[in-house]
Amino acid sequence: MAYEEFGGPEVLTLRTDLPDPPVGPDTVLVRVHAAGVNPVDGKIRDGALAGAFPHHFPIVPGWDVAGVVEAAGPAVTAFAAGDEVCGYVRRDDVQWGTTAELVPAPQRCLAHKPASLSFAEAAGLPLAGLTAYQALTEALEVGEGDRVLVHRAAGGVGFSAVQIAVALGAHVIGTASPRNHGFLRDAGVAEVFDYAAGPLSRQLSEPVDAVLDLVGGDTLADAPEQVRDRARIASVVDPAVNGMGGRYVFVRPEHEHLEELGRMADAGQLRVPVARAFPLEQVREAQELVAGGHVRGKVVVTLL
Repeated sequence: MAYEEFGGPEVLTLRTDLPDPPVGPDTVLVRVHAAGVNPVDGKIRDGALAGAFPHHFPIVPGWDVAGVVEAAGPAVTAFAAGDEVCGYVRRDDVQWGTTAELVPAPQRCLAHKPASLSFAEAAGLPLAGLTAYQALTEALEVGEGDRVLVHRAAGGVGFSAVQIAVALGAHVIGTASPRNHGFLRDAGVAEVFDYAAGPLSRQLSEPVDAVLDLVGGDTLADAPEQVRDRARIASVVDPAVNGMGGRYVFVRPEHEHLEELGRMADAGQLRVPVARAFPLEQVREAQELVAGGHVRGKVVVTLL
């Protein structure tokens, strides 16, 4: 699937004429079994990140992948042909995405696929899991006994975040619509609040130690009233958090972090619920569903 210009879902077309991608010295060529679909895919397609990365048309969308190594460059040491892998394939430019039969991935972007996850589940892990892991362990330094508030806790990043925070020993509080409260409690969330019931600062019985914002806007503006130390506010959607003394997080590929997420999955600490799997021909519909913002779990595209 690819597009030749920025625009809405209608610019996406199925292509059979594109050449096989190049395999550089430190690049792994992955035969794709499944690709994750994330909100950022639509933003890139719309042109919202045109000033942040070089873009080269035609663009194949997608940054999440799970598949099998087809070939490895001569400098690659961690992977060999036949290995099952998953990864967050954010390169330094935008062109070779993951909704394709073959994807070139820098070695740093991949990890071995967790044995406990299917390819579809593994394709939903990298971007959401890395975002949550880096925000919690680096920006917020969450540890044993911390009271951690995760906004939009039932979404892809949010659900990864609450599970990772529980594994780190935190007392986890989440916001979600009432239909998702039981879903979150089953994952170990200690307290769940309805985000539509008013500012969380008025609903909490006491302040929290750390806030992970996945909403922005008014939700982020209320965060200083929710937390004891505003330096422990992190947002992955709104850079305005920097002006509050908190930290904006933009996820990066990290082999070691991906391997740790895989270890957590195989240890039963981290699961990836797949809300819906689409065939490659329906990437448009997949992106539209994700853009709606009310998906519980992950949306993926399956090729094999």
